[in-house]
Amino acid sequence: MKVNKAEIIISAVAEAQYPGDNLPEIVLLGRSNVGKSSFVNTLIERRNLARTSSQPGKTQTMNFYQINDLFRFVDMPGYGYAKASKTEREKWGKMIEKYLRQRENAAMIFQLIDSRHEPSEDDVLMYEWLTYYNLNPVIIGTKADKISRTNQKKSTNQIAKALSLKSPREVILFSAETKLGKDEVWQRIESVLK
Repeated sequence: MKVNKAEIIISAVAEAQYPGDNLPEIVLLGRSNVGKSSFVNTLIERRNLARTSSQPGKTQTMNFYQINDLFRFVDMPGYGYAKASKTEREKWGKMIEKYLRQRENAAMIFQLIDSRHEPSEDDVLMYEWLTYYNLNPVIIGTKADKISRTNQKKSTNQIAKALSLKSPREVILFSAETKLGKDEVWQRIESVLK
């Protein structure tokens, strides 16, 4: 898809702030610092629409990015961020859960997992929670340029095993640097927009 128009339309913390139309929304979930902002920027070929930060836990709101007036990315606060207070983390958790269980616009969920490491306990818990509610996420292994070709296969096997996926082929390896996985991600997005 050629992206001609991309804009952040709102940073929401409550349902009352969600956009009121029925455009499909692609939800981005992942630990703090997994690369959700870089993922968005790479897909839409913009440098700074989604703010990237070396400091984890920066995204504390649900950021709605409208793309070509066709659909939106919804970037959720990162889970598993230890430095945020327990109250703060619980607040984000409730906000994310409410959106995922009630928002009819949600057309697809991408769960981003750092491909350099074994999925964390939080990654596994999030995946299990999503599948329990039949919200079957597409798994994206980020930062794939940071591991060798040989280890990429090992990484997809590791992620698939930790999440009990049927096959490592269910994991899309992605790199904001080399654009690995970009076309495959767009194919997934376009399949739900049809």
